[in-house]
Order: sequence, then C-alpha cells, then structure tokens
Amino acid sequence: MSDGAGGLPATLEILLVEDNPGDVRLTKEALRTTSIDHTFHVVNDGSDALDFLYRRGEFADAPRPDLVLLDFKLPRLNGDEVATEIEGTPSIEEIPLVVLTGHPAQDRVLGLDELPVDDAITKPVDADGFLETLRSLEASWSSAELETESVTTSESEPAR
Repeated sequence: MSDGAGGLPATLEILLVEDNPGDVRLTKEALRTTSIDHTFHVVNDGSDALDFLYRRGEFADAPRPDLVLLDFKLPRLNGDEVATEIEGTPSIEEIPLVVLTGHPAQDRVLGLDELPVDDAITKPVDADGFLETLRSLEASWSSAELETESVTTSESEPAR
C-alpha cells in the first residue's frame, strides 16, 4: 500500500528512541500531519532500544520496527553505541536507522558518516523533513512490506 508519494509504505512500525518528552511529543505531532499511517513505540534509553529490537525482557512481544528514529545523546547507552551494536546483527541491521540530531552541523562532529546509520534528521522533526527521509529510504523496504493489508494508527509506550 502506498501513500501516493513514490511508493512509500503507507503503514510503518516506528521505534522512537528519545529521552526528552518534549522531543517525543514534537516528533509524534510532526508524523501525525503526514499521510503515513504508523504505529509508534517509544523507549527513552539505548538499553531499552536494544531490548526492544532483540525482543528481550518486557519487550519480548514487541513488533519488528520498519524504522528506528534514534536520538544520539541517550542515558545508559548512547545512540552511537546502539548503532554499533545493531551493525552485524542480521535480524535487525537491515532496519533503517535514522539519527535525530539537535543541530545539522553535529553530523560531522558526531561522526555520523562513520556509523551504520541510514540518515539523520534535525530536531525538532517536521513533516516535510520526515517524508523526505522516508523517500530516501524507499529501497530499504521490501515489496512485501509495501503490501500492508490493514492501516491502523496507534501508540504504544512501555509502562514505567
């Protein structure tokens, strides 16, 4: 199923890894204004992100995300540590990984070109920037993922 914008998946399972509640809210609001239906899952540190991706502990029944939006400065494990851990893990390394940065110039400072990330978005996330990033990631989704049968928008956040 497509949003009509170049064959992008119309329904996405998105894992947002962000420790700032304000940035979580702003990201959710930006994505709600797009034509992309999505299910949002939020964790607020790098360790929980890996548990979600590896389906460990409280995340044993977590769905496999189609996209990971990863803040770089996180408690417990930083975004670069999460990205490095994902690299080389066949079951999850093909999931597109987009780093959220506070400033565009940070890309060079953070060494994003040396990390296994697919793209970077400047915070606060806006709908146009998000859609542009999705278009750049189109090849990451298989044709099976493009044929989603049901379209549901919901939110899931782990209980704390």
